Amino acid sequence: MSESDLLCRMFQAWREDIDSVPFPQFRELLIPPQKTRAEVDLARRSTARTANPARRTDRGW
Repeated sequence: MSESDLLCRMFQAWREDIDSVPFPQFRELLIPPQKTRAEVDLARRSTARTANPARRTDRGW
């Protein structure tokens, strides 16, 4: 058996394996609402301000 015959048989077995699994069916696709860039920036700014309010800036540990 040549190498190309072996590869063809392996490919055919792979295709049969793939085709034996049914593709999932969805009755309804739910996509959550996406945030706008302004909402993301606002959330990032508000968490940056409150992330570490007790942070020392004088480095006098």
